[in-house]
Amino acid sequence: MKLRSIELAMPGAADAAAFMTDIWGMAPADVVGNIHYLRGSGSFPYLVALEESADSYVRSTTFVCTADRLEQLKRAVSAAGLTAAPATSDDLGGGHGIIVELAEGELLRFLVDAAEVAPIEGHDLPVKLTHVVFNSADAEATGHLVQDALGFRVSDRTKGMVFVRCNDSHHSTAFARAGFASLNHIAFEMEDLDAVMRGIGRLRDQDMAPAWGPGRHGPGANVFAYFIAPFGPVIEFSTAVNKVPDDYQAGAPEDWTWPEKRIDQWGMSDKDFGGLRAAEEKFRHRRDWEAAPLDA
Repeated sequence: MKLRSIELAMPGAADAAAFMTDIWGMAPADVVGNIHYLRGSGSFPYLVALEESADSYVRSTTFVCTADRLEQLKRAVSAAGLTAAPATSDDLGGGHGIIVELAEGELLRFLVDAAEVAPIEGHDLPVKLTHVVFNSADAEATGHLVQDALGFRVSDRTKGMVFVRCNDSHHSTAFARAGFASLNHIAFEMEDLDAVMRGIGRLRDQDMAPAWGPGRHGPGANVFAYFIAPFGPVIEFSTAVNKVPDDYQAGAPEDWTWPEKRIDQWGMSDKDFGGLRAAEEKFRHRRDWEAAPLDA
């Protein structure tokens, strides 16, 4: 299974798309009706869909998987009693599968037969999404839920987050211990460390300083730089997240501690806690479909 894309709704989608292509560094994929699709250099037809809307919210986060894995998901989701429905994607690449609402409203879509496209050149383009993180009122419960109902695996726990993987990448998502449910941030996998640093420089040219970073995380060990996008969400340049084996032992909060005044491995950057917190509250979850039997 792979994390493919996130689908957002917001006012000013065209302006948001312009920022993401002209400054952040994505490539336009297509505009279909009022939805702007943006891609990276990899083989997915798009990584971010921005739909014009009166309100800002998360429409879905999309994973692609095999037909066998989809059938496993259908059985486990039904057994867990989660709200779900069959889904046929009208987004670029098509595909069909299911969409699932987790206990706190997170909307995860799982597709098979979704088309891919030829990669494109671009050393400053993101290659793919590396993870999408959600705020949670009860991150521990959600971590257990996605293990039991989706077959994901918890990789690590810290004081702030429960990190979860769907393949050998340390985390494809995580659930922050925030006390509320919303989008925490979207992380874009860059080609290498130089691409991350060039991205930071590109945004500094626009008088945008990182809200946190550059730095290197503990869990996952990925290099990061977080920014608050003009249209609301927190977005991250990232690279070199750890690959972990099946027998990786999940760490506990006491395994991930830092010396005083340090919050990452490098300890070279301050963090705008207040600004990030406000941005993390902007994109909530909204379901616009009705539950239906998954064998329909």
